Amino acid sequence: MKLTDLVSRYDERLRTADYAFDVSANGLQVGPDEKDVSTVAFGVDAAVSTIEAAADEGADVFVVHHGLSWGGIERVTGATYERIRLLLENDIALYASHLPLDGHEELGNAAGIADLLALEDRERFGAEAAEYIGLRGSAPDPLSVTDLREALVGLDNGGQGVQILDHGPDEIEHIGIITGSGTDWLPEAEAVGVDALITGEGKQPAYHESKEAGIHVVLAGHYATETFGVRALQSLTEQWGLETAFIGEPTGL
Repeated sequence: MKLTDLVSRYDERLRTADYAFDVSANGLQVGPDEKDVSTVAFGVDAAVSTIEAAADEGADVFVVHHGLSWGGIERVTGATYERIRLLLENDIALYASHLPLDGHEELGNAAGIADLLALEDRERFGAEAAEYIGLRGSAPDPLSVTDLREALVGLDNGGQGVQILDHGPDEIEHIGIITGSGTDWLPEAEAVGVDALITGEGKQPAYHESKEAGIHVVLAGHYATETFGVRALQSLTEQWGLETAFIGEPTGL
């Protein structure tokens, strides 16, 4: 498959153009105009170690959630230089999908967690500009805090476990999901009647905000909650007949 064809498929499926407000340069960040692709590697972060691992897998393209450009690259020095050097020397194109891959209703990170919990009656959640970066839904049966923790304990969070700010009801039915760093959406969670907000990492104000709103906040790890999207893209890419590899490097954060 041609690189241009692969990028077009990703962009169309993820509605990349609709997330132009994202500070991440979603889409192809590093790559030539023409390139044949047979092997695609997938990972959460574009870092020196993960690019090296993608090269070891013989990848023609590395697809990540966190790419290299966040509002532009002013200087190609230090770690940025090393990352770009490794991509160019190993002839690896880099494709990044940040917010489009957070809230996609089928392939997104939030959708992956919603699938894990078998949530029903799903709706888009986590308003950002004219789009959404999460999902919410209802558990088929009410969950306790312990039930929810056990359902998420298998996430690849580097052994750090799942932390819960236990400020919500005894029975959890309505669950909101914004992966990565999502506690800024606690006001929206309160407004729509969410019992528990699942995200990756928290901020200091979230403790009191969740307590005052009567909402559980589940901190399951930034990395751990954002493996679902790239893994979903990996499965889709395999359906298109390409070889794939997953590059895992849990951060414990």
